[in-house]
Amino acid sequence: MLQIRDLKKQFKVDGRVVRILDIPEWTVEKGERVAITGPSGSGKSTLLHLVSGILRADSGEIVVNGQPLHSLAEAKRDAFRASSIGYVLQDFHLIPSLTARQNVEIAMNSRLSRKERKQVVDYWLEQVGLSDRGQHLPSQLSRGQQQRVAIVRALVNQPPLLLADEPTGSLDWETADEISSLLLDLSEAHGHTLIVVTHDLNMADRFPHCLNIQDINQVRREASPEQRVLRVKREEVTI
Repeated sequence: MLQIRDLKKQFKVDGRVVRILDIPEWTVEKGERVAITGPSGSGKSTLLHLVSGILRADSGEIVVNGQPLHSLAEAKRDAFRASSIGYVLQDFHLIPSLTARQNVEIAMNSRLSRKERKQVVDYWLEQVGLSDRGQHLPSQLSRGQQQRVAIVRALVNQPPLLLADEPTGSLDWETADEISSLLLDLSEAHGHTLIVVTHDLNMADRFPHCLNIQDINQVRREASPEQRVLRVKREEVTI
């Protein structure tokens, strides 16, 4: 599903070059569910942006579902992302003036008939427990419900790859647990490959595969004191 080789990315900040990613090799198999943790600034979100084609690597290879993204121009990367990659973000990015249903429909395949579109949206809203919320505006939904709409929007075209960047970062712990379960259950039921970036260690622990980005990234970032404490606590629990 995902093959990365010799991937490098850097940015210029205040006139100096800051290396973000240097990943010699990383592979995710079809249907795998992977959580990526690590300190802030270690390149987790940048990695997702590269895998999705939002950003272009400075060098190296990224192959998603057989498509070499590194060889595509921006417009073709955008088209590939629209058809093959679902993306869930921390802040939902729903359009305030559109209903939950309309926020989903705007991302749908335009070749579907109106009847087909309705059937598909009805199905997915039911899957996330929002059958009775389709006509609600985002402001009329709780944050957890808004994230459910965002998940439906990401999944409605049945992309083979689903990416999620801190999907529980702005939610209370109970709602975060529900969203974690939803992502895992839906990806397993529908055969999606799922890659999640998270600081939520409870969420990460529920994934069949969990890695720290520093396990694959040769560019090292020192963790903050708070993150070092979390790491120690997690190791104590594991032991």
